[in-house]
Amino acid sequence: MTNNKFGWIDFYMELAEKLEPYHNDRKSLLQKIQSVFEQTELKFPTLESDDTVKDIDPFTIFGMFNKQIKLENRVDIIKAFAKQFDIHSALPTDFDGIPLVNNQKANFFAFKAHRGEKDIDHLWDLYKSALAYSHDSSDINRAEFIKCYNEVSQQYGIKWNITMGLYWILPYTFLNLDSRNRWFITNADNMPESFVAYVKPLFEDVVSGEQYLNIIERCKDALATGNYAYKNFPELSSAAWHVSEDVNRQRKQDQLALENNAMGDNDVNTIHYWMYAPGRNAEKWDECYSKGVMLLGWGEIGNLNTFTSNAEIKRKMKSTYQGDSSFKNSAHATWQFVHEMKPNDIIFVKKGAHEIVGRGVVTSDYKWDENRFDGYNNYRLVNWTDKGSWTMSEQSAQKTLTDVTQYTDYVQKIKALFDKNTLDVDEDDGNAVIYPPYTKDDFLEDVYMGENQYVNLVNVLNVKKNIILEGAPGVGKTFVAKRLAYSIMGVKDIERVMMVQFHQSYSYEDFIMGFRPTEKGFELRKGAFYEFCKKAEADLENAYFFIIDEINRGNLNKIFGELFMLIENDKRGVELQLLYSDEKFSVPENIYIIGTMNTADRSLAMLDYALRRRFAFIDLKPAFTNEGFMAYQVELADKKFDSLIASVKRLNTVIAEDASLGEGFCIGHSYFCNLTAQKMNEATLKEIVEYELIPLLKEYWFDEPDKVEEWANVLREAIK
Repeated sequence: MTNNKFGWIDFYMELAEKLEPYHNDRKSLLQKIQSVFEQTELKFPTLESDDTVKDIDPFTIFGMFNKQIKLENRVDIIKAFAKQFDIHSALPTDFDGIPLVNNQKANFFAFKAHRGEKDIDHLWDLYKSALAYSHDSSDINRAEFIKCYNEVSQQYGIKWNITMGLYWILPYTFLNLDSRNRWFITNADNMPESFVAYVKPLFEDVVSGEQYLNIIERCKDALATGNYAYKNFPELSSAAWHVSEDVNRQRKQDQLALENNAMGDNDVNTIHYWMYAPGRNAEKWDECYSKGVMLLGWGEIGNLNTFTSNAEIKRKMKSTYQGDSSFKNSAHATWQFVHEMKPNDIIFVKKGAHEIVGRGVVTSDYKWDENRFDGYNNYRLVNWTDKGSWTMSEQSAQKTLTDVTQYTDYVQKIKALFDKNTLDVDEDDGNAVIYPPYTKDDFLEDVYMGENQYVNLVNVLNVKKNIILEGAPGVGKTFVAKRLAYSIMGVKDIERVMMVQFHQSYSYEDFIMGFRPTEKGFELRKGAFYEFCKKAEADLENAYFFIIDEINRGNLNKIFGELFMLIENDKRGVELQLLYSDEKFSVPENIYIIGTMNTADRSLAMLDYALRRRFAFIDLKPAFTNEGFMAYQVELADKKFDSLIASVKRLNTVIAEDASLGEGFCIGHSYFCNLTAQKMNEATLKEIVEYELIPLLKEYWFDEPDKVEEWANVLREAIK
């Protein structure tokens, strides 16, 4: 008997033995399996495209209850199996250490169109050879197992999953090599270095039968040393699952922190607006409204909480749904649905390209419904406040889920469709929004800048009211800009900070106001800076900050127009007639403008004198010698990282002394930020060198390939 922790093992092994007599009586076996699902009143799994099932194998039988289904359903199926096959082992109620297959990939044989004539027979042969080998690991039984394993490995849909099936039937004999276990046993913290060195190259492809048995034998030898808390394969699989869950959870947190913290807003609660399609032609809308939920498809790939990245979801969609689609938008939508959408966000429900049929407020985090079989297993609870039909002149995005928050004009038009008595949650509850504090000390902790430099920066901005943060790539200009505004305000009040990015198509009409085409002709629309100034004008006691990223990418004379004069510090409050309107306009005293400028972009023209004299220019330099960065470097305690930083500092000296470049082209410190000791490895550093630094050098020294090659080799050698 096994210990309570792995109470499933006795049952699984007895069931495996009970299946053997049906090798030559699969019709009776199939009838028993069908009876199991009739008894449980659960849907029989799809084994053929036309549902006419005439054959089955032992591994697929085990896959019927070793997939992502509700625990109660799993237990019910196992009870029914015990009854049908007269199993005397205790019924398991805990399944620690058991790998699960994806619901849509639980079969070990393909549909008829992709299946060889002998595929199911080969699976039975492997099953019988595995039982024989577990009883007697003689050379004859070993050779027979290897032959059967290699035959099955060539079949459609068989990869590492066959090792899961073998582990289910004989968990002490066969090692599960799913992705979790492969990751776990190739880490020298978990297994001997000699073992890791042996298996790592083998895992570049699916292993052969002989390689599989060799890995099993070496793994057993390693566990037998007593150096590890896990003594057998079930204990190892359990440890791998728990450790990988902890790592995945931390990775999610780290990734979200990095994504959300680029602008310094990760701890600020903001309401986002989403455009949502409840199924094709809004077919799920009535169900969503009646149940107070919003449903999202792609349930076939499993619980979205199990994925650690957008890219991982995309890969899973490709393998599950096949076809030529890139699944880029679908993966992005599902990732946002789980990780970016939050309670209190506003949902607009669309039907087709121009019809809005409802609105609601999100009231829960992401949830997974394992009992649905239509693919709409992903959901959130929503308080639907409006249902009806409203027509929009603008065409909505074609995606199932789109964050439309940044399209402020579009959002305002949709909001205007609804009655005033159904206001957003933050507009009518009478509660003031409380933003987190942010001080000078917080700024100095986040930004690698000395206190004297910070004080000078604040003083210049207070006096001049307009500054431009200029510097080489990677010195953190955008990173600094918003944090500077927050530190001056003393609070992360996102309502008093606005950021836009200039580009060659950005115009006065976008910035101030201009006529835009509509279905009925043209209408005058206010621009971002105009609206922001009006907001600040109504709150003169507080400072407002308008941030212009990449300010020198736009045609500044065209964008600013008559505002060239109004933004001057001594012209604040002075009114001037606007180009497109009868009204007089002024830039209020409490508006501060912060621009950022990349000094290494050769494609951009220098700013003209008229603009230069209205801004103070603050040069941001690489902060490798800053006390904060050096402390960060010490904390990482990585010799390869230290070597790379030393090489970059030498490279910056060469760049600064190059007559065609200069200090404005030096490599900044932000390329090397946001690393942790846990994430530090050669692969991470190699990505920085190969995909960020070397391409930059090729751009700098486009006419000196020998110099590029010289320094590329220096950087590569630094991390070896």
